[in-house]
Amino acid sequence: MKNKIDDLRNHLFETLEALKDEEKPMDLDRARAVAEVAKVIVESAKVEVNFLKVTGAVQSTGFLPDGGETTLPAGRRLTRGAGHQG
Repeated sequence: MKNKIDDLRNHLFETLEALKDEEKPMDLDRARAVAEVAKVIVESAKVEVNFLKVTGAVQSTGFLPDGGETTLPAGRRLTRGAGHQG
């Protein structure tokens, strides 16, 4: 899959940076549209996670990390099972 959660995060931060640009800020309607589309994408990812939990499936669309390592802000790392309860 080409687009992943990290890509969405990057687009959202680009939108935030464009909004803060004092010389040529992004149009608010456009920023709202980006936020709404991002919200729908995140909700669909939640559905995917719930589907995987309920069915016990092991293969996802690839939008979310598949259980390997994920880099968190400030260089922190999370691996499968870390902080997971039950």
